[in-house]
Amino acid sequence: MLENYRKQLDEIDDQITSLYARRMEIVGKIGEIKKKENIALTDADREKKIISRVTKAVPDECKLYLKQVFDAIIETSRAYQRRLINPESELSNKISQALNERKSFPSFGSVACQGVEGAYSELAAEKLFRLPDITYFKTFDGVFQAVEKGLCDYGVLPIENSAVGSVNAVYDLMKKHRFYIVRSLRLKVSHHLLAKNGTSLSDITEIFSHEQALNQCSVFLEKFPKAKITVCANTAAAAKTVAERNDGHAACIASRDCAELYGLSILDSNIQNADNNFTRFICITKNLSVFNGANRISIMMTLPHEAGSLNKTLNKFSTLGLNLTKLESRPLANSSFEFMFYFDFEGQPDDPEVLNLINELATGSEQFTFLGSYSEII
Repeated sequence: MLENYRKQLDEIDDQITSLYARRMEIVGKIGEIKKKENIALTDADREKKIISRVTKAVPDECKLYLKQVFDAIIETSRAYQRRLINPESELSNKISQALNERKSFPSFGSVACQGVEGAYSELAAEKLFRLPDITYFKTFDGVFQAVEKGLCDYGVLPIENSAVGSVNAVYDLMKKHRFYIVRSLRLKVSHHLLAKNGTSLSDITEIFSHEQALNQCSVFLEKFPKAKITVCANTAAAAKTVAERNDGHAACIASRDCAELYGLSILDSNIQNADNNFTRFICITKNLSVFNGANRISIMMTLPHEAGSLNKTLNKFSTLGLNLTKLESRPLANSSFEFMFYFDFEGQPDDPEVLNLINELATGSEQFTFLGSYSEII
C-alpha cells in the first residue's frame, strides 16, 4: 500500500516538474518583454492575486501550505527574471574587474593599526604580512582616514570576538567609507593581568584595559569588586598607562608581549572567560581587490520588515549550497524594528551563480554593502 502511494507521488512530482519548467520558460519570455519595455520587475498586486486565486482552490487546511509553495515559486521566478533584466550591475562589473586583476596577497605593505606598539592589531598585522610597515592611530576612524588619504595601503582592525560578538564601530566605518576586506585572520587572544614590579593583587585599586578585553575577562574581574575599571583605547595603551604611573595600585589587562614591551610583571595569566577566545581581524583597502585563494564573502544588508523576509534570503543561500559562516543582526539607529544583517559565507567570487546571488540581494535590499571577497588564515 505504501509503495503504491509513493508511486503515485512520483508521478505527480514528475508532472509538477514538467509544469514548473514550462512556467519558468514563460517567465523568461515575460522577463524579456519587461526588459524591452522597461517595465518594473516586481508587480506586488499581480503576485497577491495569484496567491488569492490558487489558495481558493484547495481545502482550508491546505491554504497556508499552498501559499508557502507559491511564495517560493514566485520568488524563484522573480530571481530568474532579475537575471535576464539585470545581467550586470556596477557592483558585478567591479568584482569582475578585480577578479581579472587578482594576484597573490603581498608580503609587504604599509599598514595602519589602532593603538600603540604591542596592541593585538600589531600581532594580527605581523601574521597577515611578513614584513608590515606599521603606523599607529588613536582610533578606528583614524585607521580608515589613513587608508582614505593614502597614508597607508592597508588597515588592520578587529571585527568580532568569539565571546562578545561583533565590533559594530568597525562595521559602521566599513559602510561609511565603502572600503573592502581583502584578508582576515582568527587570532587566539590570551589576556593577562599586568602591573609594575612589586605590585601584588591586594594592592590593586584600578584596572585599565579596552572595553572588549574587560568584557572577555568579566568573571576574573569579579575578584576585584572595589577596584575602579578604566576603559582605554586598546590593551597596549592600557599597559603603557600603567607603566607610566608612579603608584603601585594600578594594573591592566593586556598581552604577554605588552608585559615585555613595557617592563611589567604578570600577576595572573590566561584570565579570559573562555580558553577558546578568538578575535577576528580584517585587512581592509580603499579599492576593491580580490587576491588568489579568496573563498569567503562578506556582505551587510537590510531586509524588508515583513514576515518571512529572512527565511527567503536564507533559502537563496541554501539553494546554491552556500555555507553561512556568520549571520548576525543589530537594530538600525533612528528606526523602528529595522535591522542590519551581517552575512559571511563560503563562496567563490568567480562563480556566476554566486555573482548572480550578490546582484539579486543588492537589488532587493534598500541598504546593501559588499564588504569583500577574501581568504581567512588561522
